[in-house]
Amino acid sequence: MSIANNKKAFHDYFIEDKIEAGLVLQGWEVKAIRAGRVQLKESYIHWKKGAFYLVGSHITALPTASTHIKCDPVRQRKLLLKQAEINKLIGKTERSGYTLVPLDLHYSRGNIKMEMGLAKGKKQHDKRQASKDKDWQREKQRLMKHAQ
Repeated sequence: MSIANNKKAFHDYFIEDKIEAGLVLQGWEVKAIRAGRVQLKESYIHWKKGAFYLVGSHITALPTASTHIKCDPVRQRKLLLKQAEINKLIGKTERSGYTLVPLDLHYSRGNIKMEMGLAKGKKQHDKRQASKDKDWQREKQRLMKHAQ
């Protein structure tokens, strides 16, 4: 079951591979995510000090959040990946010119997981072509519906 999607990622990038990863979250963040108070639109994944981090995602604290913990809505959150996956992703991002983009947050057996995509950036003309293709598919469906 999906919690939050990053639709802009599919518009700006060609997604070539998808990887699921866990997140290191604090208690107030889990409660806020379960309440749907999360945004992935301008977030990205960054390699730093031996781990990948989710940067720029915004989790708004609930008003009932604990008073003795200072809530930082845009803090960096560490991703939980196996070492083999980390090595593969480092090779792809550093040598091949790929980018890691968060695609969505979802539940997996009660745990909050993030699906990220190994992506290459789209140029402006690629975005225009994708938009034309979508419009044509929509128009084709509409014409087929009226023909019946």
